Amino acid sequence: QVQLVESGGGLVQAGGSLRLSCAASGIIFRIYNMGWYRQAPGKQRELVADITSSGTTNIADSVKGRFTISRDNDKNTAYLQMNSLKPEDTAVYYCNALRAAPFRGPADYWGQGTQVTVSS
Repeated sequence: QVQLVESGGGLVQAGGSLRLSCAASGIIFRIYNMGWYRQAPGKQRELVADITSSGTTNIADSVKGRFTISRDNDKNTAYLQMNSLKPEDTAVYYCNALRAAPFRGPADYWGQGTQVTVSS
């Protein structure tokens, strides 16, 4: 029923840009906090950025100034704009939807991931 579908990953040269999209279905999108995580080979999954249902954003220090998270509630889609990409940004990027308890109780959903590879 609930589905998060990431897209926009691919191979890009260092210094380039990509925009990831996370299309959500089966949820009341506007009440969910949305987040982007990434996992590189041999490393733990880490939070890259998130945006609350009210639009407040949080960006990890490692990507601050280069990445931007946004959402379009009319399209039920969250985005991660990635600029000035570095080889160390190479990872599988995952979309997460988190519903806070005040909105019909908590919930937590994940997408399947999209590969981002940055060549040097």
